[in-house]
Amino acid sequence: MTRVRSIELRLVGIPLVRPFRTSFGVETEKTCILARVETDGAEGWGECVAGADPGFSEEFNAGAWLAISEFLAPALLGAGDIGSADLDRVFAPVRGNPMAKATLVNAFLDAELRSEGRSLADRLGAERDRVACGVSVGIASTTESLVEQVSGYLAEGYQRIKLKIEPGTDVERVRAVRAANPGILLSVDANAAYTLADLDVFLALDELDLLMIEQPLHHEDLLDHAVLQAQISTALCLDESIRSAAGARAAIELGACRIVNIKQGRVGGLLEAERVHDVARAADVPVWCGGMLETGVGRAANLALTALPGFTLPGDTSASARYFADALTEPFVMAPDGTMAVPSGPGIGVEPRPDRLAECTTRLERLEPE
Repeated sequence: MTRVRSIELRLVGIPLVRPFRTSFGVETEKTCILARVETDGAEGWGECVAGADPGFSEEFNAGAWLAISEFLAPALLGAGDIGSADLDRVFAPVRGNPMAKATLVNAFLDAELRSEGRSLADRLGAERDRVACGVSVGIASTTESLVEQVSGYLAEGYQRIKLKIEPGTDVERVRAVRAANPGILLSVDANAAYTLADLDVFLALDELDLLMIEQPLHHEDLLDHAVLQAQISTALCLDESIRSAAGARAAIELGACRIVNIKQGRVGGLLEAERVHDVARAADVPVWCGGMLETGVGRAANLALTALPGFTLPGDTSASARYFADALTEPFVMAPDGTMAVPSGPGIGVEPRPDRLAECTTRLERLEPE
C-alpha cells in the first residue's frame, strides 16, 4: 500500500522518421501525454496512447489531459493508501476514458513495482525473456514503394508484416507484396474503413494466404464482423472493437473474430489487458500486442505484456528506430533473428532520458493533493 504524492503531466512531441499513413490520415509526429506518478516509495511512468485528434477513438490528447487533470488525478491523489488492485475502484466514478485511465494505471503500477524491486514482466506472469517482432507498414505512395519498404523490413529481420489498407488501395498492393514474398507471415489492417458491401474485396484478400484481416468494419459492428467471418476463411482480428475483457468475451462468443489484438492503452491499461489475455486464452483464441507508435515508455510496457503465454503471434513491437531517429528512452533494438528483449529491471525497466524529455516537452503541469 502506498500514497500518491504528486502527478506530473507532460505533452511531448517527437518527429517520426517517415510519415505514417492509415485510413484515418497521416501522422508525421508522435504527440502524446506522459504521466509521472510519485508515491511514498518510488516514481512511475505511464504513456497515453490517444492521438492529437479523435480519429482512432473518441479520446484525444486535449480531452485526455482534461480527464486526467480534472477527474482521474484528483481521485488518485485523494485515495489515500492504496495498491494497484484498488485502481478500478478509485477510477470507477469516471465512465469510459480508457486511454486516460491507462496512463495513470500504468504509471502507478510502475511505481508500485519499482518500490518492490520487481519487474512488470514478473508481475504479469511473463514466460519469455524475448518476444517476436512484427512491423506495421503504412499506406505507401505507390505499389513499388510498398514492396521496397517491405523488403527492407524483412531484411532487418521482422517476423511478420502488416499492411495498412483502405478502399481503393488494397487488393492490388497486397497481391504484389505476397507475390514478392510468398512465404512470409502477412496480414492487413483496415482500421474500420470497410462495410459488408465490400465483400468482394475480402473474398479477393481471402486468396492471398493472410495471417489475418484486422478490424475491417466499424468498431461497433460486432454482428457484421460475425457475418463477414462466416463468409471467408481468413481469420478476422478485432482491434478498435475490443475495449475491455467483457468486450473481448462478447466478440469471441459471437464469432466476430478468431484473433484478438490487445492494445493495453486502448483497454484501460496493463491490468485490464491482462484480463483480456486471460479471456482469450480460456477460449483458445490467439492474441498479439498492437502498437500505437509508442515512445519507449509505452513500448516497454508492451514488451512485458507480449511475453505472456497467450501472445502467440508477433506483435507490433518494432525497434525504436522504426519510428524515431532519437528515442525518448534508451532505444529498443531488435536482434537479427527478429526478436527483442523484454525489460527485466524494476517496473517497466526504462525511464525517459532527462535531456531528451526536456527537448520534447511542449506542456507541463504538476498536480498535488489539495
